[in-house]
Parts: sequence; C-alpha cells; structure tokens
Amino acid sequence: MSDSEIQSHVEDELWYDPRVDSEAIAVTAQGGDVTLRGSVGSFREKTAAKKAAERVHGVKGVDNQLQVHLLDFSRKAADLRGAVLKAMELNTYVPPTVDAHVTDGTVTLTGTVDWQYQRDEAEQVAGSVPGVTDVFDYIELVAPAPDAEHVKHAIKDAFKRDAKLDAETLSVSTYDGTVALEGTVNSWAEHDAAIDAAWAAPGVTNVEDKILVEY
Repeated sequence: MSDSEIQSHVEDELWYDPRVDSEAIAVTAQGGDVTLRGSVGSFREKTAAKKAAERVHGVKGVDNQLQVHLLDFSRKAADLRGAVLKAMELNTYVPPTVDAHVTDGTVTLTGTVDWQYQRDEAEQVAGSVPGVTDVFDYIELVAPAPDAEHVKHAIKDAFKRDAKLDAETLSVSTYDGTVALEGTVNSWAEHDAAIDAAWAAPGVTNVEDKILVEY
C-alpha cells in the first residue's frame, strides 16, 4: 500500500471515529509511519486518535504530535488534582497507593501497584478528567518476582488461547520480572494483544517490546 493510500485511509478512520474531531488533525505518512499533527479538545481524544490510526492496515507506527487545547475550560491545579484523585478513588481497579500531581493541566502519576492493568486504569481515569491535557505515568510495579519459566509458559499459553495471535511467530524470554517479546505480527491489534498477554502474567514488572508489525 502506498503512503498516499495509507494517509487517506487514516484520515477516513479519524473521520469515522465518533470520539475524534478530525477537522483540526493533519495526517502524513512515510514508509508506513504515520504522523498526527494539530489540536484536539482532550487528552482522551488524543489517545483515541492514535488508536484509530493504528487500526488502519499498512500502518507500521504512529507519531502522535497532537496538542490538547481546552476550549473555554480551565481549572486550578489544586481543583484538578482533587478531581483526578476523586475519579481514581471511585474506580475499584486503582489502588489507594497511586497519587497524582498537577502542573498546568499535566498530571503526573506516582506510587505503586501490583499489576500493569492497575497502572493502565489509573492513566485512563486521569486522562478522562476534564481539564487534563497530558498524563505522565511514573507508577511502579512492585509485584513479587515470578519464576521465569512459569511466566514464559503462561504467556505462550495465553498466545495460543487468543484467536488473533499466531504463537509460532513470537518468541518469549524472561529475566528478573522482565518479559522480552520478539517476532512479527500482521497488525497492531495482534501487537497489542501480545503485549497485553505479557503484562497479564503474574509478577511481570516490565515488558520489552521488540515485535515488528509486518503486512
């Protein structure tokens, strides 16, 4: 697929996604790598635009340079921090060990969790609060170190259960709580499924993503 075709398809996908206002987004493509520039109305819309671009066949990577510009809405840092903390408190997936600090609309998350999904949930919750323009996630995983071979087999089994994944094209290595994934997949959906499977293994504190998306 040519870059012009990829660009056109990404533009169509952005227009089709109801969470994204595509009017102020410029799309360029070079060698299958897509760059998004322009402005959106929320951090959540910025992440939705990146996901929309990754869904397009032929896209190898997305450089998300979108800027969040809030229209007629601003909150003091203390009020915004309170809103973020309240939102996380109401979410049962986010433990009370997570804290948030706010500067000029940017939220910095700190603290500790046992599972990656808890860290992902905290980032998603914070990014959904009105007034947030960006989120930096510095939450640490503190789960006990797992047995390397057990983790490797657990991830391989997860690959086999997932209809989107061909376990034979991916290799798994583990050390000190880190999982390294290598190989090729046919889409970003497969890529994300593999990463999710690795993070879901007990005791994993880091995932090295060496997976290539090839069409």
